[in-house]
Amino acid sequence: MTKLELKGSWNEAKGKLKQKYAQLTDDDLLFTEGKEDELLGRLQKKTGETKENLRTYIADL
Repeated sequence: MTKLELKGSWNEAKGKLKQKYAQLTDDDLLFTEGKEDELLGRLQKKTGETKENLRTYIADL
């Protein structure tokens, strides 16, 4: 997942992540450029998925 890929499709990705993981909030999905690892850490904590699984899922959206 590159910064450009994530930034370009983030609104769409947020919606799909919320569909798959209903417990995620807007605050959990707050994306700040340069803070990808922090975002993945929050998602990992909430979903129990590995960071690699989350990266793959987001990249495949």
